[in-house]
Amino acid sequence: MTEPLLDVNQVRDILPHRYPFLLVDKVLQADAEKGVILAQKNVTVNEAFFQGHFPQAPIMPGVLILEALAQTGGILVRLQGKDHGRIALLLGVNDAKFRSPVVPGDVLLLYCEAIHITTKAGKVKAKASVGDRVAVEAEITFALVDPAQFRRG
Repeated sequence: MTEPLLDVNQVRDILPHRYPFLLVDKVLQADAEKGVILAQKNVTVNEAFFQGHFPQAPIMPGVLILEALAQTGGILVRLQGKDHGRIALLLGVNDAKFRSPVVPGDVLLLYCEAIHITTKAGKVKAKASVGDRVAVEAEITFALVDPAQFRRG
């Protein structure tokens, strides 16, 4: 077993998300220059969403797979050094295809390839797979925003 490029603690240092919304367990590979990243989400039966999303036949919600892909894209932006302390805020999902269900016990591989990333926004081509079976694919766009603008008071 090879060591991950980033473990879950290093992922937590990059992403502002926390349980139950931290959906990336580790980064397996990344090449900031080429604009590609491969991350992993271990899907366990203990996930909170399985309590209500078809408890008799649990399936990971497709929107959460898209969120895991978006988080992976956010990590890529940080690795490229283009975030400048900003967070990636989801703007849109285009051409999403839900091809295969993801169930407890699956290891979800999250792949993103940069189409265009600047210091203000970006777009990635994303694909989530279990082994060589594609679960979801989409183009995800996001804005890079200062998190201070969301604080009230």
